[in-house]
Amino acid sequence: MEIKITSSAFGEGEMIPSKYTCAGDDVSPPLRWDNLPENTRTIAIICDDPDAPMGEFVHWVLYNLPAGVDHLEEGFADGETLEDGTRQGITDFGSTGYGGPCPPSGVHRYFFKIYALDSQIDIVPIADKKHLLTAMEGHLLGQGRLVGKYKRQR
Repeated sequence: MEIKITSSAFGEGEMIPSKYTCAGDDVSPPLRWDNLPENTRTIAIICDDPDAPMGEFVHWVLYNLPAGVDHLEEGFADGETLEDGTRQGITDFGSTGYGGPCPPSGVHRYFFKIYALDSQIDIVPIADKKHLLTAMEGHLLGQGRLVGKYKRQR
């Protein structure tokens, strides 16, 4: 099932404002979604850059977001585990939480992918993208994506 994910900061295929990148405040953009499958228990979000020089670069790993949540405000909280059980995994920056676009050169694409799951994901220690995707196998009810672009100004 296709989940629609949007941002008020940029549209599909549009440039991501520098506020959400290493050249700005490096805060996560606002995201909103709808059309979650009926039996969704949790939501996962992964943001990655497939155009990175050494292959895909992961900018955000978020999971166990409660199904009743339909958006994330700009500047989502840092921390591995939040009060509502939401967890943030390890990015390719080597830390948890959102790390904004920061390409060395050229225009890169950033895929904000959302996944509806039929269960919570229990991974110890905190997950990276690879471990999260493995743990999600057999639990995926629907997904969607929003693609933004960014070119670092020098």
